Formats: sequence, structure tokens, C-alpha cells
Amino acid sequence: MVADVGEPVVVVSNRGPVSYSYDDDGTPVSKRGAGGLVSSLGPLVRDTGALWIAAAMTDADREIAERGVVEAEGFRLRSLAIDEDAYRMAYDVISNGTLWFLHHGLFDLPRRPRIDRRWREAWEAYRSVNQRFAQAVIDEAPEGATVLVQDYHLWLVGTWLAQKRRDLHAVHFSHTPFCEPGGLRVLPEDVVEELLVGMASHQACGFHASRWAENFAACCVRRLGWRPTTFVSPLAPDHEDICAVGASDESSSEMAWVDQALDGRQLILRVDRIELSKNLLRGFLAFDDLLRTRPEWRGNVVFIALVYPSREGLPEYLAYRQEVESLARHINGMWATPNWTPIVLDTSDNFPRSVAALKRYDVLLVNPVRDGLNLVAKEGPMLNENDGVLVLSREAGVWEELGSAALGVNPFDVSGTADALAAALAMTPADRKARAETLRDLAAARTPRQWLDDQLAAADET
Repeated sequence: MVADVGEPVVVVSNRGPVSYSYDDDGTPVSKRGAGGLVSSLGPLVRDTGALWIAAAMTDADREIAERGVVEAEGFRLRSLAIDEDAYRMAYDVISNGTLWFLHHGLFDLPRRPRIDRRWREAWEAYRSVNQRFAQAVIDEAPEGATVLVQDYHLWLVGTWLAQKRRDLHAVHFSHTPFCEPGGLRVLPEDVVEELLVGMASHQACGFHASRWAENFAACCVRRLGWRPTTFVSPLAPDHEDICAVGASDESSSEMAWVDQALDGRQLILRVDRIELSKNLLRGFLAFDDLLRTRPEWRGNVVFIALVYPSREGLPEYLAYRQEVESLARHINGMWATPNWTPIVLDTSDNFPRSVAALKRYDVLLVNPVRDGLNLVAKEGPMLNENDGVLVLSREAGVWEELGSAALGVNPFDVSGTADALAAALAMTPADRKARAETLRDLAAARTPRQWLDDQLAAADET
């Protein structure tokens, strides 16, 4: 546990490990927070005395924020009641509308980004939110504490920590990719410098894949003239936790839904958010190409897409969901028969159902345009009981770990992805088994604890 490190630990993230809501009497009631970071890091720091600083998300969170540091669900939590307009601009316009698009290569450059007066106001809001987080660390962190700052929402925190709390050992971990130096050209020079200086002001910056660490370092060398300290530490699923879900009654009951959808056919599966970077549309188009060019698979394979809405506060995401649903209907209208639905699209965010399907798939399609890591690509091989084949984008950070046993695809190449799906479906049982065993070993090679330890070690070395 963190307590054996020898120094106090402070975790800093946009969302916290605990959220509050009001009960019928108007009393704030706590519950475990949601999200990948909380589920990965939370169990490792719960009941250790570590302090977690995060933004208040609900009205009940804001009430709790007035109490300062509180203890709930095994965590010591400091919630920050940030001005709602400032938070919204920082989160929607800068974090998700600019930085996410930048580092995932999502900008439609003839139209976006638009660096206008409103954008500049949002940048000021992003700076103020980061400064608010930094001030909370400055105020609350014990002498000599290790500070673990998480993700792109908080890339500037290190600026103020380096100025006012040089006793702290602050590291930053980015869960996104990082663009090549040329990609930064779309942002104003002063913003680029402030972002890079903010990140590099942490004592070390961590990434899930060496490619992203190298890109960040190259950006700093080109723009700042010096090389930051970086480290690479891929996150891993909690093997025991994910397998326990797979063995649960809820997941077992959802297997009946999967079997009914398949009716004895082979399964191509994807489990994703409805997120632009996840590349759902080209995945469906590749399946359409497969059915068009390989008629032997018509009626013999089902593509189950367990996907759930994301960031619908941004118009691009609302439009994307509509495109995803429309394309699935179009392909089903083209190929379906009275006894066969080619694409089963489920947007219900049913985790036990996703786990059941991961146990059953013949082919798992993970084809992001770009991804910091992609935990589904590891969870699938850990859970799968059918010697399933992984078709994996070379633009996913997890490619560095799993690429040797996956079928690699260029995420922009629809026909190439269709060819990979065909090869996976037609693979011999011996080849499937060999690949599945290797994937299982690679996916389980690391633990969440090792990821945390790497961050603590980076802080300790600097």
C-alpha cells in the first residue's frame, strides 16, 4: 500500500473517488466515484491516509467542499467548489474541446480550432482552474509529500507547485496520447509555451506508451530548448476484480442476452464509449466491406457494439452519436434477413453485459484513431474463454505491449480492417489458441500497483 512509501501522498485529479448526492431528508450521502482512474487508483490508496483533491461535481459535493478535508468511503477527500462557468469553459472548451482534439488528431482543420475571444476567455478559465487545484495542494500537502497529478485537465498545476512548494515531489501522469511537435502549430505560441512549461514543471511526466513520452520530450526540446524528465508506465486492469465481475451472477445472466443475439453465430465485438477517437464509424464500414466482399459471412457473424454516450455537452459528440446510430441502421437495412441482424447496437452502458460479451467474442475490434492506452484491449484477453482474436489499431498506446500477438490495422484503412476481420474469423483453432494464450500473458503481465509504484518511484528519483 501507499503507506509503506515513507512520505505522505496527495492525489490530484479532475474527478474524485467519492461523490455526494442528497437523500430524501436533504442530507449529503457519499458513494464511490465512477471512472477509469478512480477504479484503477482508488483501491490502491483507499485506507492509506492519502489525500485526494478533486473538483466538486454536484450540489451536494459543493456543500461538502465547505467542510474542507473529509473522510468517506475510506478516502480523505478535499473537494474544490470551483465557479461553475469557469469550470465549464475549462472543461468543455479547453480540456475536451481543444486538448483532447489536439492530442488525438481529431481537429477538422478547415473549421477547428477557432482561437477567438471566447476561446481566450476559456483559456483564462483553464488557467484559473489549474491554479485553484495548485493552491489546494500548496495549502493541504504535508511537508515533503509526493503529489500525483493526473491527466490533461491539470497540465498547468506544476507551474505553481514549482514556485511555491519546492519541498514537494510532484509528478504528472497523462492518460492521453501526446502529439508530435508539428501538431502544436494550431495553438498560439504563448499557450504552447505555458502548457509545456506547466507539464515540465512537475519533476517527471509519465505516459502509457513510449511514443507519447517521446513526442512530449520532442515538443519540449523544440519549443523550450530543453528535455524534460519522462517515464513510461502502462496501466493494467485489476485482474482479480475484472475476473470477479466475469464470474458474477449479473454477468452470467447477461450471457443469455449475448447468446440470444448470436444464435450460434460468430461474434465480432467492440466495447467503447461513443467517442470520436474510438473510430466506431470506420469499424462499421469495415464490417460492411466484409459482408460485401466475403458473402460466406452473411448470416454467419454478428457485430455486437456495446457503446455508451460520451461528452454530449459538445455538439460534435451529439452529431457523432447520430452518425453511429444512422450507419448501423443503414448497414442492417442493407444486409439483414428475417432471422439475422448484422449489427446489434446497445448504448445502455451495461458493464456486466460488456464483461459477458468479452468472455464470448471470436474477434475483438479495437481500432481507435489514437488512444493513450486502451484498457479494453487488455480486459478482453484476460476474460475471453473462446480463444478470441484481437484486431488492434497500431495507433493505440497498448500496441506497444500487445502488438506481437494481435492483428494490426491502420485505423483509417477501412478495407484493410475488413481484411483483418476476415483473417481473424477464418483463423485456424491452433493459431487462435496460440495468439490468445500470448495475449492473455501480455495483458496480465502488469498490475495497477506497478503503475502506481512507477509514479512513486519517479517522484522519489527526482
